[in-house]
Amino acid sequence: MKPTTLAQARALIDALDEKVQGLINERARLAEAVRDIKAQTGADGDHYRPAREAEVLRLAMARNTGPLSNEAMARLMREIMSACLALESPLTVAYLGPEGTYTQEAVYKHFGHAVEARAKRAIDEIFRDVDSGQTAYGVVPVENSIGGIVSNTLDELATANLSICGEVLLPVHHHLMAKVERIDQVKVIFSHAQSLAQCRHWLDATLPNASQAVVASNGAAAQQVAETGVGAAIASKAAAELYGLNVLASNIEDDPSNTTRFLIIGRKLSDPTGRDKTSLVFSAHKGSPGALFELLAPFAAAGINLTKLESRPSRRAAWDYNFYVDIDGHCEDPLIKPVLDEIRQRAALFRVLGSYPQAVI
Repeated sequence: MKPTTLAQARALIDALDEKVQGLINERARLAEAVRDIKAQTGADGDHYRPAREAEVLRLAMARNTGPLSNEAMARLMREIMSACLALESPLTVAYLGPEGTYTQEAVYKHFGHAVEARAKRAIDEIFRDVDSGQTAYGVVPVENSIGGIVSNTLDELATANLSICGEVLLPVHHHLMAKVERIDQVKVIFSHAQSLAQCRHWLDATLPNASQAVVASNGAAAQQVAETGVGAAIASKAAAELYGLNVLASNIEDDPSNTTRFLIIGRKLSDPTGRDKTSLVFSAHKGSPGALFELLAPFAAAGINLTKLESRPSRRAAWDYNFYVDIDGHCEDPLIKPVLDEIRQRAALFRVLGSYPQAVI
């Protein structure tokens, strides 16, 4: 029935809302049943399953017929899943704080808002919290489409006894915010080094005489400006709202496609989904000509796609490097497993950092 009056349309919406609400509660009761079944059978108490979560989101997008976009439908389903998962067991997630950071946004995009998100002061603290079991998972930034890698995260991954079990791609839009109301009153700008780099051209053109100060995170910059009233911060619009700051300029990033990739770290390897990514770290035998080529050649020979290659000092000796590689596929895939075994035999150091579902939204 297509309504012809506003009253009819609202009545139909109310009726549909009642049905939708009933179905969501029915789904929640099934989540409670899953919890009870696992308790009775002694199954693993970790109710979050990255492979299953990705499957549900992809199915929701495949079923979608509009007019809502696939991304909007996936976000709605994510929040329903988050609320239902919280009925099974509250999920704790550590992130780079304080409140108002892009990392916190990445937490909610991946896990939904029904998680217990715990702010940490530094990336190494996130790794320690997850490793010790104080939190179930952690979210850390790893690279930006403009600013490149987050070196602290790569260095921690090389030594941590943890696995990457998911990824989040977050479009990032920077805003200049302050207690003052005019942009010409800004004399110093606080932000994370990556954000300053991502806005370099805009800052040079708009505030060439303002000094720049690096802080631990965008959220910390906004919090500092709010508490002291000194300078301006580059941070998210959510941070401006959280800390009561005036937005002096919006979308000041030099590239409108600016995107940050975040990793979900946990203590278990994710199951294959058919649309996975594997992250590796390895090093070549020092002083051996063509050693890096020998480590990369098996990927090409097997037709395995490399999506990322980075190098970082190994900290074992001067001019010795670790190489970080992302490939398409899961480490247990029949095509990939023998290739990894071959590289492991050739490398001086070799670790699978994780196999995990590719970002869905």
